[in-house]
Parts: sequence; C-alpha cells; structure tokens
Amino acid sequence: MNTQSPQTNPSGNVYSTYKQNVQKYFENVTKNVPQYFQSMTHLQEECVKTCEKTIEASISMQQEFAKKNGLSTEIPDAMKTTFVDMNKQIVQANTVQNQIVKTTIDATVQNIKTFNDNVNAFADLNTNIIQSWTNPLTQIKY
Repeated sequence: MNTQSPQTNPSGNVYSTYKQNVQKYFENVTKNVPQYFQSMTHLQEECVKTCEKTIEASISMQQEFAKKNGLSTEIPDAMKTTFVDMNKQIVQANTVQNQIVKTTIDATVQNIKTFNDNVNAFADLNTNIIQSWTNPLTQIKY
C-alpha cells in the first residue's frame, strides 16, 4: 500500500491541478530544448565531417590506385570546365535552398508568435460565446 500522500493543490480544483501539471511539463520542455538542439547540431556536424572524410579517403584511394597502375588521370579542359561549372551551380542551388528554408522557418516562427500573442483574445472570444450560450439556459426556470 502506498503510504505517500499525493501532492495536494491548496484549492483542490481540477483546473488548477491541471494547470500546475501543464506548467511543470512546459518548464521541463523549455529546459531540455537547448540540450536537444545542441545534440542535433553536434550530430549534424559529425555527419558532415564523416561524409567529407569518406569522400576525401575515397578520392585518395582511387588516386593512389591510378598512380600505381599507370592510369592516366588527365581530363580535357572542356570536361574540367563542365565539372567546375556544375559544382558552382550545385553550391548556388544549395545556398538558395538554405535561404528558402530559413525564410520559411522565420515566417513559421512569426506566425506562431502572432498566434501566441492572440491566444488570450481567442480565449476571451470563446468565453464570451460560452457566456452567451449559458445565459439563456440559466434564465430558464424549471
């Protein structure tokens, strides 16, 4: 049998108890978000480093193989220009994509802030609607 008494709310009201628990939950979430963000950033950095090192190692291995086997690694200038131009376009596309994603995230954050600023107005409106529904019902005498 559990001898510990549950934490009691001074008012004993279900809504104040619920509000207290919700508040504790969001305090915990707020505390953990920066840690989560840091972990995800670290993971992304490690993935990028690993990809870069893997590609560099692969190029080195292929280069060594070609050198030891006397394979020509020369390419025509037109092909070299094509590779360089293609890479420039890939980098430019990635930059544009990142700008679009950042703009989208910033707009989403602004929309959430706007909603957050208006939550009380929505709650007041809903309270007024409930009040308008309950007033006629409370005036009815049975």
